[in-house]
Amino acid sequence: MKSTLSAAVAIASLALVGTAFAGPGEDLIEANKCKTCHTATTTKKAPSFASIAEKYKGDAAKPAKLVEMLKNGSDDHKAIKASEADLKTMVATVLATK
Repeated sequence: MKSTLSAAVAIASLALVGTAFAGPGEDLIEANKCKTCHTATTTKKAPSFASIAEKYKGDAAKPAKLVEMLKNGSDDHKAIKASEADLKTMVATVLATK
């Protein structure tokens, strides 16, 4: 009984610690409520981060264009009020999604 309880506590602790180690890109994505429309791997209201990454893989000019699109908004996406550095971090995080 004691070892089962210890194992359960260890697993719960690891689950909580995992969220504490989210990178700055994930934190910015969360803070800007991107997950209202996007998810990591499945289409919700908008394309998944993985499908966006796959679509633009190998296109060296696309990160800068995506930053501009997020900064100014477009027909498909609202403008995000964040610094250029934060937008670059968010785009890099999305484009690194697998």
